[in-house]
Amino acid sequence: MWDERNTADLVTQLVSWRRMFHRNPELSTKERETSITILDALRKMEIEVVTFTNHFGLCGIIQGKYPGPVVALRTDMDALPITEANDVSYHSQTSGVMHACGHDGHMAIMLGVAKMFSLYHGEFAGTIKLIFQPAEEAAPVGGAGLIIEEGILEDVDVIFGLHLWPDLPCGHIGIRQGPLMAASDRITIKILGQAAHAGQPQHGVDGITIAADVIQGLGQLMNRQIDPLETATLSIGNIQGGERYNVIASEVLLDGTVRTLGEIVRRQMPLKIERALAGITAAQGGHYELDYQFGYPVLNNWAEPTGLIIKAARDVVGSEAVHGNVKPVLAAEDFGRYLEKIPGAFFWLGCAKEGQENYHLHSSHFDIDEDALLIGAKIMHQLVLKALVHYDKEGKR
Repeated sequence: MWDERNTADLVTQLVSWRRMFHRNPELSTKERETSITILDALRKMEIEVVTFTNHFGLCGIIQGKYPGPVVALRTDMDALPITEANDVSYHSQTSGVMHACGHDGHMAIMLGVAKMFSLYHGEFAGTIKLIFQPAEEAAPVGGAGLIIEEGILEDVDVIFGLHLWPDLPCGHIGIRQGPLMAASDRITIKILGQAAHAGQPQHGVDGITIAADVIQGLGQLMNRQIDPLETATLSIGNIQGGERYNVIASEVLLDGTVRTLGEIVRRQMPLKIERALAGITAAQGGHYELDYQFGYPVLNNWAEPTGLIIKAARDVVGSEAVHGNVKPVLAAEDFGRYLEKIPGAFFWLGCAKEGQENYHLHSSHFDIDEDALLIGAKIMHQLVLKALVHYDKEGKR
């Protein structure tokens, strides 16, 4: 069983792991060295590890002495194409790549949980699966689908995950039953006009003016054709068009994202966008092409697993630090793909540094209060213990 007298050594190891991953970030689908490091760490703990041929994901398996439920934990592994701006000893050593979304901490926490359970010598009923997932940042596809295709979830009763969260103080957690994070879809719109000399615009069809009307029209669509009680947003983040300052643009490319918290409104969006594009472009004599890519689904927390997280977190940080009905956000997480398949839940682990400026996820200045690492490992440890007992009592094995 876990002995609290080992806490100081665990903290040292958690920080060491996190800083090692932070110094050596790897982009989505490129996590080779990260995978080797995790494999080596798990094997040193004498934990069985499953590897795969098509990606760098891993699954550590801790088998109890007695039959029982299968509880899975998942962490992500990839970094972002961001140049780090922090002046710290563990600064990224890879140019233009940074762990700006906390995945370095997530992996450290998972290895910490592995270390805690490696000392149990199997004195529990059931099986623990530790899933290290690649390519979480590779929207709209993401790496969760790769893990699902491997069949890792087929015998799993429940799955849990967490995300370091700079909007919460270190020592606090946020969670809610139902939608916690949004579905994220990508839209690419090509506006097709006709080139002409800028001095004779009547001979052309101006792709840029059409694109401007499209952006305005999509805004009106969101304001007037979506139920105000639903949550949905559409943002165009990239515009490319034109070849020369005195030539009417014949083609403009708009690239953006649609975020929703309900599947019904999500499925309505392509048709509504298509209808708006048809009317706006036809009115000016142009044409369009729409590529609507459904990406990550809504992350919907299941009721019982959410309750288990709340109980485990209260055991570790106390009731006042557990926020069990937080507002959902329109950021996305491909953990939602697991929750479409099996019961589970996901929570936010506060990592804001007290008395300091804290930067949001994906910022070149993002950093964490490393005290959150031990808190996360302890919550996950308690959570697994509670889940093994809970799902065994439910008679699912």
